[in-house]
Formats: sequence, C-alpha cells, structure tokens
Amino acid sequence: MTGRIEFVVLHTNDLHSSFEAMPRIRSFFEAYQREQPPERLLRFDIGDHMDRVEPETEGTMGAANIDVMNATGYDAAVPGNNEGLTLSAADLEELYGRQAAFPTLVANLRPSEGAQPASWIRPRLVIDREGIRIGLFGLTAAFAPFYRELGWDALDPFAAAEEQVALLRGEDRADVVIALSHLGIAHDRRLAETVPGIDLVLGGHTHHVIEALERVGDAYIGAAGKFGSHVGVVRLTVDRATRRVVGCEGGAVELPAEPADESIERLIDRHRAAAETALDRVVARLPRSLPADADRESPLGNLLAMALRRFCDADIGVVNAGQLLAGLEAGPVTAAAIHAILPSPINPCSMLLRGDALRQAIEESMDAERRSYSFRGFGFRGKVLGALCLDGVKVVTSAGAMGRDRQVESIFAGGEPLDDERWYRVATIDMFTFRIGYESLARGERIAYRLPEFLRDLLGETLASPGLEGRIMEAFEPRYLDVRQ
Repeated sequence: MTGRIEFVVLHTNDLHSSFEAMPRIRSFFEAYQREQPPERLLRFDIGDHMDRVEPETEGTMGAANIDVMNATGYDAAVPGNNEGLTLSAADLEELYGRQAAFPTLVANLRPSEGAQPASWIRPRLVIDREGIRIGLFGLTAAFAPFYRELGWDALDPFAAAEEQVALLRGEDRADVVIALSHLGIAHDRRLAETVPGIDLVLGGHTHHVIEALERVGDAYIGAAGKFGSHVGVVRLTVDRATRRVVGCEGGAVELPAEPADESIERLIDRHRAAAETALDRVVARLPRSLPADADRESPLGNLLAMALRRFCDADIGVVNAGQLLAGLEAGPVTAAAIHAILPSPINPCSMLLRGDALRQAIEESMDAERRSYSFRGFGFRGKVLGALCLDGVKVVTSAGAMGRDRQVESIFAGGEPLDDERWYRVATIDMFTFRIGYESLARGERIAYRLPEFLRDLLGETLASPGLEGRIMEAFEPRYLDVRQ
C-alpha cells in the first residue's frame, strides 16, 4: 500500500437538458471507469441538468433526465434553480425521492413550515473510499422569494456551508471535504475564502469554464461550463498517514465529439417518444391564426399581455415580444405547439410601478437596437428581447427624424393620460425584475412572483377558456397608434 492515494473526480454542471451531449458524457465516464479502480472514481452533477425548454424534459417532467443520470452513474447531485424553481415539490419528490438512484445534496433548502416533508433532501454525505472519508455537501442558488411561493425556505448558503463543514470535520470525521455548489463563481470564491475546512469547490450556475483549477485560500475551485461542452476532471491526492489532501490538479476539458454511448441514446429515444405522446394533446382550437413578431406588437403578443393582466388582476399587462418564437395557426393547438413557441421557463409577477418607469420602458422599446438585443439567461430561452406588447395601454407614436426609430408622443392608461407620478398595478414577467432588457421595469414595489405558472400555462388557459373569440378580436386591436390616426 503506497503512502498516497489519488482519486479522480468527474463533474458536470448546467447541462440544461442538452440530451445530445449525454451519451458522450457517459462514454467519457466509462473511459475513466476502465482505467480507474472503482473505489477511486467519483462522479457528480452540480445542478441544472434539467431544462424544461427541451421537450424531452417538459413531456416527462424531468423523468428523462433522472433516468439518464442513473444510467450514467453519478454518485451524488445538487439541484439547480432549473430543477428547484420549475418543478413542484411533488414532482421533485417523485424524481429525487423515488426515481433517482443517487443521493441529492442541498444544505440550504428546506420545506417551509406546514409544507410536506422532502424525503429526498440530504444536506451532506460521507463516502468511505479505501479508508479515506470523503465528505460532501450541496448548495443551491438561494432565490428566496421564488422558492417561498413553491413552499420552500432558501437559506443563506454561507451559513449553511459553515454548519455542514463543522459537522463533516467534527462528528462525521471527514478527511476530505468537497462542496458541490450551484451558487456561481463569485460565491464559490467567497466560499473558498471565508469557510475554512473545504478542500475543493465544484461549481455551476454561472456557466464558467475553469480549465485549470483555481486556488483560493486553502481550497481549489473547478467548473465545467454549460450544455455539456466540457467535463470537469480533478485528480485529488490524499496522504494516507495524515489523511489530508496533498495535491489537487485538473480542470475542465472539452467533451470529445465521439464516441456516444448507444444505450444512453436508446434510453433518450424512448423518453423522447413518450414526451411527444404526452405533448400531442389538443388544448384549444383557434378560429383564426394568431401571428407573432418579435420586432413589434402582434395579435399573439397582445393576447399574452392580456393573459398576464387577467391572471394578475392588474391595470396593465406588459411582456416582451421576444418571448414568442412564432405565431399559432388556425385549428387545433397542441401542448407541443405552445411549448415550441413559448419554451422559456418564465413566471408571471405583479408589481406597483410608477408611470414614469413604464414610460421609460415604452420609449426604450422604440429603439431597434434594444429590440434586437440577444441574450440567454434568467429563464429566457428566446432569440432577441423584442418590442413591448401591452394591454390596458395605448401609445401614440410619430416617425423619428431622418428616418430614425419612431418616437412616443403620448401614452394612455385606462383611457387617461399616463401619470408619471401615479403607481399602477402592472402584470409582467419575473425576468424584468432582474434588470434585464427593460431595466426601468425593475423599479416596481410590492413585487409578487406567481409560481409555478409559466407564461405558456397562462396562454394555454386563455386559449382554452370561454370567450376566446372576443379576446382574439381585442388582441387584433393595435396598442400602438400613429399620431396621424
């Protein structure tokens, strides 16, 4: 028996249901399994393996992801915000409590008082490998207002980390401590710097690729990007006599294009077929087509703003046209069609917003460069930000000088001129509260997030409810008028 033992730690994060990468990840893991004694190999996922933008996940409510993770052989996983905030507590119990063959670690999330217990949550875990006790604990991004709406308390991750490290180093007698952190790179660095006793932080959430492990304080930090472009490979060396980490090297490596594990491909194909069947159900029948256009208001965009306003019982509805990837044709509308045009896991919210903040957003929407702004994150899975679609508001515009973008001449809310100093009850989307796109919409007060509904749920309910023909006629009425009209 040598004086030192080397463990290989493989880790993934933020796959976001990139099913095309998963068979290759399994092959990548298998290559190490052939070379490495099983006692010296560890495999972790650091959250956001799921993303309901993909039909395989949407149609199976995450079961496809769990089955692939089971078959891939993960030793532990952390739920990211795309698991915790887009699935109900009952869904998570089914997935992690009944289906998952691996432990799910999260120390800073617990059911709210009065909510159902969560059998699947474990704050920490100790794995004994060749006499070395490897302690693990998980952390997830603490979006407390959102989690509260779903029956969870999201706790301070740093206080939770201090508690778990103390327990692991104390009563659990861990020789090595690894943090599985879906907090983001800035928080991972703070964790390494301020919480003594951590040897390795494996991170996710902010999609960073760390090609060579960072050293912060006494800890190392690794992260493997997004969408399965990379896999983290860490070689962790422990001295048998002192039972301490004496070496840590590695980082994120590009996932090879081949080979792909055929058994995983077949598993995904089976779930894809089941998802297609589940999403093929007809939810509504349209008497006429509803066009959509990211660059300007459209009937479908207006209908979505109407659905928001109605759902939140607000004075005004506001949504960016870029949420809609296409329109809907007349005739039967399936769940798959609604998912295809509204894939983003975006939630509605309501707020009190001053008239001047709303005016600023509408004026900014006249700018073509703003409308064509392209980004991904904060739940947005569209292509461009797009114009603002409105309900309860009329905007009078005029042509800009020298052929430039149109200019706002006047705005009316509820038939009256918009009052810059008045507070209006506005129904909009959670993304805007993060200062994304139209930043003045983040200046609202008394913000109430509405979970678990997504925008596509609101649209589907609107299309399926009585009085659709009247709402469609209203959606075709323009909200933006030329001053000459």
